[in-house]
Amino acid sequence: MSDIAIVGGGPAGAMCGERLARSGHKVTIYDEHLAWEKPCGGGLTHKAIRAYPFLLNGPHPKKLIRSVELISSKGHRALLALDQPIVIYSRTVLNGLLLDRAEAAGCRVVRSRVSQMDVSGERATMMIGDSRVQADFVVVAAGARNSLLPGTSPLARKDLEMTLGYFVPAQAEGISVKFLSRFEGYLWSFPRCDHLSVGICGSMSKHTSQELRRHLHAFMDSEKITREGARFYSHVLPSPQQQTLSSRRVVGRNWALVGDAAAWVDPITGEGLYYALRSGELLAESLIASKASEYPARIRRAFSTDLEFATRIARRFYSGHFLGGAVATRMIQFIERSPTFRALMADVFAGSQDYCSLKRRLWAQCGTTLTEVVGSLMKSQPAMAKNASAAGSENLQ
Repeated sequence: MSDIAIVGGGPAGAMCGERLARSGHKVTIYDEHLAWEKPCGGGLTHKAIRAYPFLLNGPHPKKLIRSVELISSKGHRALLALDQPIVIYSRTVLNGLLLDRAEAAGCRVVRSRVSQMDVSGERATMMIGDSRVQADFVVVAAGARNSLLPGTSPLARKDLEMTLGYFVPAQAEGISVKFLSRFEGYLWSFPRCDHLSVGICGSMSKHTSQELRRHLHAFMDSEKITREGARFYSHVLPSPQQQTLSSRRVVGRNWALVGDAAAWVDPITGEGLYYALRSGELLAESLIASKASEYPARIRRAFSTDLEFATRIARRFYSGHFLGGAVATRMIQFIERSPTFRALMADVFAGSQDYCSLKRRLWAQCGTTLTEVVGSLMKSQPAMAKNASAAGSENLQ
């Protein structure tokens, strides 16, 4: 294959195009928006930076975050200090950076909308405006809700989540994440260079946009984040079920899906940028080797097995109970009282702890964690008793 079309100029499409163009393929990227904004955090974890160090070392504006505050539905708070920073970009800046790299590598970047696609012939055919364009292979990188899905079915509502957010003209130095009771999703505040990205994500099949907006406004009020001068956005992202990840077709004779279009997203944290970049890169490697059919196997070896495992624990994380309380609440309390557990969760947020080995590590550290939690509780009891006694004396007076 020498003539490759990529529909979508986000991280997955741009990375795929750059790699293919550098190998000598003729590549055209079509996107009706090019660099555009999204109401997500825009955070790149340590595993993403380790794989693509230019995202940390380059001159483009970014924010380096070294702490994450977790908040339970009951208001418990715990602070995670990160050994390696989370790097946060505005999505406009990040998409523009990656498209510039693709163009510099030799890609032709066209601002146009692809309205139809036919892959039944030897070559793929696309309708772009009034023109019919052909390519040897077409890469679909146009997001979770795009209608250009040859040979596969669209994602169902149970495989999608809705995000609502504001870009707030304010500054902060740390990330905040809040979990809600009986809610499959979370709230966030991510600081960018010149504003905050504040938002909420929740399962489309279980929560309405009105419910999400109500929770979002309550969160902003409780954290004293003003909506004055803020810009509102909404978007739909993949949040795949295990069956979707394991069985959905992502490649054909002359087409393939990457990034959000393929539903490569962490079902617990919602992280998608690393998987977008990596899937674009892995598809490019398959095409360069003239073995497009090997793309799913490369994905499984790299990350999809881990994502499938994460789908099995995602529901328990958001809706389950442990020691008489919500899992997220107990997690935050353990983070606050156990240095060992705190280090483990810092690795999870950094992306350096995979899900497949997480259970094994939790069990290996269980005794130490529980000892630290009990010790912390014992130390706090005298102070609690003293405060209660003082309060009782005050009440008596």
